[in-house]
Amino acid sequence: MPLSLRPVPPRLIASLLFVTTTSVIAAPAAAQDGVFDEMRFGVTTSIASGGKQEDGVFPSFTLYFDPFNADGAADLGEKLLRPRVYTGAAVATSSNGVNQAYAGLSWTFDMTQRLFVEFGAGGTVHDGDLDDPNGSGPQLGCRVLFREYAAAGVRLDEHWNVSATVEHASHANLCDGPNNGLTRAGLALGYKF
Repeated sequence: MPLSLRPVPPRLIASLLFVTTTSVIAAPAAAQDGVFDEMRFGVTTSIASGGKQEDGVFPSFTLYFDPFNADGAADLGEKLLRPRVYTGAAVATSSNGVNQAYAGLSWTFDMTQRLFVEFGAGGTVHDGDLDDPNGSGPQLGCRVLFREYAAAGVRLDEHWNVSATVEHASHANLCDGPNNGLTRAGLALGYKF
């Protein structure tokens, strides 16, 4: 069966391409100046069921910043008060998938020198179906959703890491309409500057 992509608003495509292209081009120079802390390339897939299911995979690109010096936090209290800031985008590869641009705060906790867990919270803007019962994919109710994620990872060396992720986005019943939400899991490859 041929791949059939749902029309995506041209402004969203242009915005995602601009942010991603600008970030990829500017990342090496900005990293040398200490602007970026880490960049990650990932891929997720929907783990929801029934009408909440999205087909295909979702390539993503995320940039992390460390304006509060999270790496310099000495104890748990300081870690909680010094989150990193992240921004990114995920692109759908199927007709019922949802494109997203997201941002928020994240906290990384070392389990050992190599193993870590991470938690993040923020928001996302998407182009998915809001409330059409005849549409394909999840009905999301609002254009802006809360987004949370968790990751468990391993550092391969001082720069490279791999992590398994799970993420969820929904409006927490704070706006009218359905709230099927987006729930995805996947893998990410990170490079810490």
